[in-house]
Amino acid sequence: MYLGCEQNAPQGEEAVMATMVHTPATETGAITSRRPADYVWAITRISLGWIFLWAFLDKTFGWGFATPAERAWVAGGSPTTGFLKGTGENALGGFFGSLAGQVWVDWLFMIGLLGIGTALVLGVGLRIAAATGSLLMVMMWAAALPLTTNPFMDDHIIYAIVMVGLALAGAGTTLGLGNLPIVRRTAWLK
Repeated sequence: MYLGCEQNAPQGEEAVMATMVHTPATETGAITSRRPADYVWAITRISLGWIFLWAFLDKTFGWGFATPAERAWVAGGSPTTGFLKGTGENALGGFFGSLAGQVWVDWLFMIGLLGIGTALVLGVGLRIAAATGSLLMVMMWAAALPLTTNPFMDDHIIYAIVMVGLALAGAGTTLGLGNLPIVRRTAWLK
């Protein structure tokens, strides 16, 4: 569709060329050339995945970065208690504080960290990782309300937006397993 003046609209072969979008591909549909932006998205995907995986590992084993060894999950600590108990004074602190330390919440949280992190690092299941990761981030954002440094925006919302962007950009196909035939054939693995 040409949105300019009709007398200046492309004619003949020019009209056909103006409507074509070129995506380099092989016979199997795999992209053969990459743009620099594809690598930026891939590095962002892997880096964000590592943030989730590291949170899982540190909370599980208490390697002393954010979680001391005595509060590690394997030592009987609760991975949700520290953050959720600290929300008591916040707008939704009563609700989120009541979830702190519950076994089912601990398990869901840790499975989420591991699954989201693994999906992002490997570049498989980005749609599911974006949906579940965004849900987790929005819940953590809500637990922190009201924010102290900004009326509504914080890193949780930025992470959620980036995860959606990664899924929409198909970032798993660059430096990831997103080009595997089974992933290309199976919608929920994309």
